[in-house]
Amino acid sequence: FNGTSGYEEAAAQGLMAGINAARSVQGKPPVVLSRGEAYIGALIDDLVTKGTNEPYRMMTSRSEYRLYLRQDNADIRLAERAKEIGLADASFFERTEKKYALVESEIARLEKTRVSPTDDLNQLILSRGEQKIVTGVSLADLMRRPGLDYQTLARFDPYRPELQRSVAEQVEITLKYSGYIKQELDSIARFAQMEDRLLPQDIDYLSIPVIRLEARQKFDKIRPRSLGQASRISGVSPADITALIIWLESRSQNKEM
Repeated sequence: FNGTSGYEEAAAQGLMAGINAARSVQGKPPVVLSRGEAYIGALIDDLVTKGTNEPYRMMTSRSEYRLYLRQDNADIRLAERAKEIGLADASFFERTEKKYALVESEIARLEKTRVSPTDDLNQLILSRGEQKIVTGVSLADLMRRPGLDYQTLARFDPYRPELQRSVAEQVEITLKYSGYIKQELDSIARFAQMEDRLLPQDIDYLSIPVIRLEARQKFDKIRPRSLGQASRISGVSPADITALIIWLESRSQNKEM
């Protein structure tokens, strides 16, 4: 029972079930996508930690990392994973690497290419609701302005290379939202630290007196895989997680003695 009402949600879980069934037969560890890697990770994590009393639908608002989890960058986000588990051949991986090498190269070129404050350029800038320039600026800085984009500035960039639409799109997105994306990546890195702290599966949660009874019962029922997953269980408070961390550290020290 997968607890969803959508074809896509069911297909996503079926895909992961198929992958991990094959890996189980091969004696390999399961693939677990995190909330910071893919919407599939958010979907499965929600169903495991929160459960569902009604059909679950995967909406972008369910992810706290939706600025990073975009359809346009799914290739680079998951290419390494796909290669690792045998769902992407070498040619796909090479194409993806080549695409993003072109993105990085073009961004570097735009950062170095400066344009002068000509009447023609300022007329365009003003027509887009932006403040005109009075000194030379890089094309990258102009593209960071909300009213300007990669295509609009093409006529002021005579040495621009011919790029595929998907590459040009990545160039523009990366330049315009780099600050926000960096903040989100930093948040994902902090999240990963919690996810990397796996919980022993032999814990008798009901016997841990320092944790509230409600939290103990939920830990015992859900059996969270990691500290991060435990923190997302409905009804579990930050104080419960702190108590669990203290108990784990105490248990570790006792085993070492």
